[in-house]
Amino acid sequence: MQTRTLGRNGPVVSALGLGCMGMSAFYGGRGDDAAAIAVIHRALERGVTLLDTADMYGPHTNEVLVGRAIAGRRDQVFLATKFGIRLDPSDPQARGVDGRPEYVQAACEASLKRLGVDHIDLYYQHRVDPQVPIEETVGAMARLVEQGKVRYLGLSEAAPETIRRAHAVHPITALQTEYSLWSREPEENGVLATVRELGIGFVPYSPLGRGFLTGAIRTPEDFDADDYRRHSPRFQGDNFARNLALVEQVRAIAAAKGVSAGQLALAWVLARGEDLVPIPGTKRLAYLEENLGALDVALDAGDLARIDAVFPVAAAAGARYPAASIGSVHR
Repeated sequence: MQTRTLGRNGPVVSALGLGCMGMSAFYGGRGDDAAAIAVIHRALERGVTLLDTADMYGPHTNEVLVGRAIAGRRDQVFLATKFGIRLDPSDPQARGVDGRPEYVQAACEASLKRLGVDHIDLYYQHRVDPQVPIEETVGAMARLVEQGKVRYLGLSEAAPETIRRAHAVHPITALQTEYSLWSREPEENGVLATVRELGIGFVPYSPLGRGFLTGAIRTPEDFDADDYRRHSPRFQGDNFARNLALVEQVRAIAAAKGVSAGQLALAWVLARGEDLVPIPGTKRLAYLEENLGALDVALDAGDLARIDAVFPVAAAAGARYPAASIGSVHR
């Protein structure tokens, strides 16, 4: 397994991580825990070390699942989880953000219990709480490091100034945000430049565009009734058709190279820099193997130019989150 270093002086992890969210939440269908655990075990066998989860996936059930999967294998895993998004059990669409120091402590202890571990390797603030100064939240996270409950700190979907303020309180090891061929905002909004300046690792989530860049999704009817993507602007109406046309061009380039569209999309993210560690998610063994094959796809300058020509910055149609959620990103 190829490895990469998270940040200038951070930990060494597998060059490709595994996002576990879809095993329990958001992408529809009933979860099959046995199949999901088999995927995690196979990933570990293949040398994947970075596993990514969060307390709000499920909620809570994904951490329990990951904890079951890594029992007896803790030394093989660099375990990342997140706190900060609070769900309302009575209203699945309602959510809030909580960055209060007392909540940071309580959330961490609850995650440790669900995961069945004595420490978390990388603990992210899932979303920035605009009502709590970032210095207070990160100060509480730093105390978790002092207590031995957390090794490294991270932020998710934070804006450049927030990243700088957080990093001044305690070193931030990783910044997680959506980044893929169809979500290239970090190149333009200063996030990528900021983390590189500060020596912070960059962890792209949804590097396959929530599955769309694989070319396997041909119509909105491919989604289960409870799949979150049915309510995402990029998967609706004219946006779906326009984005599918972009993916068709990616598939053509991939076919010419003898790889899948998903492998080409992942290889593109990996080629953006050695400081990037994408975390594609899957709950199927076949897709795990396909994703890992992207590590063997070499893209030369001509390939990258062809991809950029058909899928330039801001080419995707539609916002990446519904209106109710977009306000919580890049804060």
